Amino acid sequence: MNENLKVQSHHLERGAYLYIRQSSMRQVMENVESTKRQYALRGRATGLGWRDDQIIVIDSDQGESGASASWREGFQHLVSDVGMGRAGIVMGLEVSRLARNNADWHRLLEICALADTLILDEDGVYDPANFNDRLLLGLKGTMSEAELHVIKARLRGGILNKVRRGEYRCPLPTGFLYDEAGNVVLDPDAQIREMITHFFETFSRVGSASQTVKAFAREGLLFPSRVRNSKQVIFQPLTASTAMRTLHNPRYAGVYAYGQRLYRRTVDGKKQLRKRDPKEWLACIPDAHPGYISWDQFQHNLRVLESNGRGYQSVRASPPREGAALLQGRVVCGRCGSHMRARYADRRGQVDTWYLCSRASASRGEPHCQSIAGWPIDAAIGELIAAEMTPAAVELALEIRKEIERRHGEADELRLRAVERARIDADLAQRRFMLVDPNNRLVADTLEREWNDKLRSLTELQEDRERALREDRLKLDDAIHDRLIAMTTDFKTVWSDPTLPNRERKRLLAYFVEDVTLLKFPSEGETRVHIRFRGGRTETLTTQNPKSSAQQVKTRPEVVGLVDTLLDDHICAEIKDILNAKEIRPGGSARRDQTNAQFTDLRVIYLVKQYGLRTRYDRLRDRGMLTKAEACAKLGISESTLVRWAKYGIVKRHSYNGYMSLYEPPGPHVPAKQCSRWNQLAHRAASVRRLSEQNATISMEGL
Repeated sequence: MNENLKVQSHHLERGAYLYIRQSSMRQVMENVESTKRQYALRGRATGLGWRDDQIIVIDSDQGESGASASWREGFQHLVSDVGMGRAGIVMGLEVSRLARNNADWHRLLEICALADTLILDEDGVYDPANFNDRLLLGLKGTMSEAELHVIKARLRGGILNKVRRGEYRCPLPTGFLYDEAGNVVLDPDAQIREMITHFFETFSRVGSASQTVKAFAREGLLFPSRVRNSKQVIFQPLTASTAMRTLHNPRYAGVYAYGQRLYRRTVDGKKQLRKRDPKEWLACIPDAHPGYISWDQFQHNLRVLESNGRGYQSVRASPPREGAALLQGRVVCGRCGSHMRARYADRRGQVDTWYLCSRASASRGEPHCQSIAGWPIDAAIGELIAAEMTPAAVELALEIRKEIERRHGEADELRLRAVERARIDADLAQRRFMLVDPNNRLVADTLEREWNDKLRSLTELQEDRERALREDRLKLDDAIHDRLIAMTTDFKTVWSDPTLPNRERKRLLAYFVEDVTLLKFPSEGETRVHIRFRGGRTETLTTQNPKSSAQQVKTRPEVVGLVDTLLDDHICAEIKDILNAKEIRPGGSARRDQTNAQFTDLRVIYLVKQYGLRTRYDRLRDRGMLTKAEACAKLGISESTLVRWAKYGIVKRHSYNGYMSLYEPPGPHVPAKQCSRWNQLAHRAASVRRLSEQNATISMEGL
């Protein structure tokens, strides 16, 4: 059908949309003829009857791929205007300019058919509502998409062919370079090589990426990092992401690897990353070039990282941390077989350790399986390990000293490399300043400022190195040497040394113990500890469960019995002094903040009432003691006289508290009241004492 017959008056009333696109910015800059041909379609629209002011050019998608419409704002704007009935015709040099994706292309055809919009390309004008035209346009869209696939397949095939031979050049990580022949070699910069080597040695020693980062920060070392799309290398503090990226890169093991990740497009056009298993890599060629570690060491590092990252697995050997739980990651529940977690509780200024089995609670909402106090178990395990260790020889102490010196020497060598690099930069800045024309002050001032900055950096690095030497290099004199020998010979001293970090105890324990199974018996007040050593030998211990807070502050039964016995002859104030003299502590002294607590009158009275002991008053009354009123009535005297007689010993009294007393009943010789002027109380008291002594002597002779 003639083009003019397809263009109707209602088409001319709407706008003519000219869509212009190039796939890349390089094509925009170099393929200018294609751009001119696309802009020349304005003449086709004018020849079909559209005015110049009706022609709308959409060229905002220059440099964008046509594989998807999600990132092409111009194409989205075009589809929106077509759907709203604003476009009479859509023009493009060819189908591939509008879309290289069948989904986007057929969506545009459907909307054009519904809106009665024509489509124009270099070959002619098409009506999407017409079956034949739509069939032809659909075929062109399919061929355009197939063309993109063929182009990609050709490029991809050439790349994969070089990949299989290990010749495809990929961006190299820090520490590697391509030489003039295209071979991968180690970086000629000694500081970069030594820093990367030190990184892998540190990880092998500490067994954790985060601990490696902390070790670098503690030693004040900077890690090399290459600037993106550049050969320039900068030194900056090591981060956890950099450490993980370095440990996961097989290039450092001398392995040529390609295809470790798979990218797919999502519905919104974004890339979705999926890591492939090493068996699915497109290329994995060991010993393809020099490396910093071996392939076996690289795989071992990955296994260590995987074990560190396990959260609640059935088998977990987490890296040692600073917590007080000695059996962290090695405790197995004796009831359900799950691994137990370590929990810490801050109580009265002291951190307590607990081993908790919470698998059932976390997954099924059931109560905790077991909760066991950790400090008695840790103490028992520590004593067992100390007893199992054979006393080391003097040579071991010397090896420890050599290891310390070697580590300090390595750290100092790396700091020295940084100082040398700063000195080279300062010398280079000096030469630049010396070569400049002194009259050109604008350039001379800038170069002088750069020289001063380099000198300042050099000075700071030298001061940091000297300070690190003073802190790290411990001169092992004879006293320290003897102390090392003593600590090595007596392993218990090393184990209980408060300066030894808990992380080191756990690392040492990992060489002997595989796991520890705990089974708590609340009724018996004990816990069975089943230890499985790495060699296969097993050992079973029994530890006492710590008492509850109420049980800890409860007074011991023997102390209560002693108080009951002392009540026969002493009041509470006297009992308090006796207990304190014997250094007997009340139950409340079990609290951490009352370790020096002593008995008081109120504490003794509380024990008497709490345990239902007979009071001293009742005990004296059972022995026939009289109250003040009863004694006065029996003797026929007043209370003041009774008090005076008791003071001088004529009548015996027994205190039942600090201010009240009971009186002994009078004997066969009842004292009578007499005139104190002729017979003073002091004389009568002496006579009573002599008479009592004579009676006591007669009684002894009679026996």
